[in-house]
Formats: sequence, structure tokens, C-alpha cells
Amino acid sequence: MSERSIICFILYLQISSFFLDFVDASESNDEVKIEVLYLPENCTQKARKGDLLNAHYDGYLAKDGSQFYCSRSAKSGDPHWFVLGVGDVIKGLDLGLKDMCPGEKRKITVPPSLAFGEQGKHPVPPNATVIFEVELLHVRRGPRSIEAFKEMDINNDRSLTKEEVYQHLKMEAAKLKVQKEESYFQDVVTDVFRRNDKDEDGTLSVKEYNVYEHDEL
Repeated sequence: MSERSIICFILYLQISSFFLDFVDASESNDEVKIEVLYLPENCTQKARKGDLLNAHYDGYLAKDGSQFYCSRSAKSGDPHWFVLGVGDVIKGLDLGLKDMCPGEKRKITVPPSLAFGEQGKHPVPPNATVIFEVELLHVRRGPRSIEAFKEMDINNDRSLTKEEVYQHLKMEAAKLKVQKEESYFQDVVTDVFRRNDKDEDGTLSVKEYNVYEHDEL
């Protein structure tokens, strides 16, 4: 994936993440077995819920060790981008990748209940325990991070107005040289507030905006 494609993907997340229903994976990782295969010396940046991760991973069946997936050989062979903790990947990986740092490699064993369940998903059979070997390449703050909130909160009043969200979306589009009609941004802002302004006061509080439960301000 090119740098421009990555940036466009991030802009897409910044806009479309407002429309995603929050998917909450269980906080208990008792059923997920994590084995650190390699830990880089510098491990200060750690993945948290809501972060945008880029990773390669291989999937194996625990029963016989047969491989059912390899990101390096699938399609273009590019690593995958996904947001941690919101259901972009199976629950077992949402739990098993938490606190992982760029360059780290892990072996994550996931029981059926946190993987593909009783139904399975071809080529993974029903009720299968799966093992993933994951190499995390990059961690970026996700579209619902406190950093993104602060960028939009121009007057630093800890709330977002429709105008602030509107101007932020236009600014991001301009940076990427993405051309959209004015009505497009207005429609996005209208839907953002319809879905997230729970108290209907015309602004988004930190709690209303920060659905990924990132750091506090």
C-alpha cells in the first residue's frame, strides 16, 4: 500500500468512524494465550484500543498446525491496517494485540469462543482453536483518539461544535487533495451529530466523541 493510499485510508477512517457502532470486546484475556516471540529494545509505544495498527500475521489450526492464512502471500502480500478493539479483527486478536509495540512478534492462541465460534469460517472448521503469529509493524493514533479531538477543539473548551468538525474534515480533505462538494461535508457533520450528540445540546463532549475509550484529556 502506497503512502498516499495509507493517508487516504486514515482520512476515510476519520470520517467513517463516526458512523461505526461501537463493538466492545471483553476485557478479560484469561482465555487468550500470549507468547512474546520477539520484543524490541525500544518498546515505549504500545497499542491501545482505538489505535490504527499495521501488521503481518499467519493463522494456524491448533489441532494439526496446518496454516489457513498468511498475509504475506494473500492477495497483494501487504500487511493489514485495522483499528484495535472495535471488531475489525476477531475478539481474540483484539485482546491478544493489546500493549504490543512496533517490531514486536507474538504467538496468540485463541479459543473458538473468541475466534470463529461454533460455525467456523472457511477454511477454519467449527469449534476450532486457532493460533496467530503476528508481527506488528506500525502503530498510529486512531480516528477517535484524544489527539484528534484536540485538533478539532479549536477554542479548547472540551467540546466540539458542528463548525469545528466541519472545518476539520475540510482541512483533512485539502491536505490529501481530495475534492468533495460542500454538501458532502455538511451531510457528514449532520449525521455525526445525529448519531453521537446524546444530550442534543448541539456539541460533542469528550465522552460522546471518544467512543474508543482512549486516554482522558
